[in-house]
Amino acid sequence: MYVPPRYRVTEDAEIDRFVHAHGFGMLVSDGRDGLMATHLPVELDYDSDGIRRLRGHVSKANPQWKQLEESKEAMIVFLGPHTYVSPTWYDHPNVPTWNYQAVHFYGTVRVTPSPEELSPALRTLSEHYEPSTQPPPRFDFDGMPSELQKAELKGIVGFWMRVTRVEASFKLSQNRHEADRARIAAELRARGDDASRQIAEAMTRVPEAGP
Repeated sequence: MYVPPRYRVTEDAEIDRFVHAHGFGMLVSDGRDGLMATHLPVELDYDSDGIRRLRGHVSKANPQWKQLEESKEAMIVFLGPHTYVSPTWYDHPNVPTWNYQAVHFYGTVRVTPSPEELSPALRTLSEHYEPSTQPPPRFDFDGMPSELQKAELKGIVGFWMRVTRVEASFKLSQNRHEADRARIAAELRARGDDASRQIAEAMTRVPEAGP
């Protein structure tokens, strides 16, 4: 991913917070059948040696898992809020642009269909979105009928990515001066949609980086 220095994010804690908040990623791989991509939820944690690990699963009917098994390397893209920025919001003539937040993880992949290895990952995934503190009704992985759980586990293949490289770009009008940034944020809030509001909020957390 092309990332101009002013938009580059390198702080591990900031990147991890972003991925935890925007965990529906795009798994991309390349193999004998060319490029393949699958949109899926992914969980981030760390190996015992402190290296990032991404865990997910695909349908056994999805041929991408066979490609992962062959290539051993893949990319997972996480896209956060993004929105159009009008040049009419600047104090000088300019062109339209787009503000966004995105993180790319690259790494080596291990594939497993083993129910014993899949169960902990699926339990963690379900508890992320339906935590035990949530009032009923809530989905409980361990509360599934055993036959249903066994049948569902047979239909998926899990993967673990050991992350070797990270690229993060938060393009939030850092190249604009303070007055323009304030006006852009105000216009985004006035739109009222979630993406514009989230980008306006994100803009308040990064400094301007100059032209």
